[in-house]
Amino acid sequence: MPNPGRSVPKRSSVEGTLHILLLTTGSVASVKAPLIVKELLNYEKTQVQVVSTKPSMHFFDADALEADNVATGVKVWKDEDEWDTWDRMGDPVLHIELRRWADVVLLAPCSANTLAKLAAGLCDNLLTSLLRALTSETSKHLFPAMNTCMYLHPHTASHLSVAEQLGWEVGQPESKALACGDVGMGAMMDWRDICLLVAGRYGRNRKAGAPEVPRKVPVVDGITAAPKLEVEQTV
Repeated sequence: MPNPGRSVPKRSSVEGTLHILLLTTGSVASVKAPLIVKELLNYEKTQVQVVSTKPSMHFFDADALEADNVATGVKVWKDEDEWDTWDRMGDPVLHIELRRWADVVLLAPCSANTLAKLAAGLCDNLLTSLLRALTSETSKHLFPAMNTCMYLHPHTASHLSVAEQLGWEVGQPESKALACGDVGMGAMMDWRDICLLVAGRYGRNRKAGAPEVPRKVPVVDGITAAPKLEVEQTV
């Protein structure tokens, strides 16, 4: 008999609710995960859950993210949760339950490593098992985030092409100063633009009284002039 006490995400019973699954991987751009979650929740009828690889959680505090959003039930799902939800036949399989829960998947940031796994169909953790389980019914958006030389490597273009063939819409990265000290293409699309893309594409209205989030504007010779604290990529 299945164990009814096992923890899995539950879809809202409110008609018209959009269920957004944010996937974070091992890029410094994962520091933006709390900001993306907070901003998406500023829209009406929107629920968010997070799935994170172990390396990505080096860049943000998963416990703090959950604590800051306890009222909306946001949880950061980790590799160990896959096995905590299952110990016998009939128990829920977490990566399948997450696939059933999601209407929209945001792979933000998508590191070179996870991109390669996606293109090859590998599923060696909770996040990549979820990627392999997704169907054409789920809207999928991928936002690359890596060092410029890694982004310009021939493998990247090949892997992104495969991702598009699999139904992923690829968000254009930015050219800027990177955390490793290089300057060039490969930074994740600005987190505010990711949220605006979701709101526009899926018809989300901003909650009454929710503060507007200003865009970062300065661009010089095609390079976003971000302050040091805004640098967000890794080698």
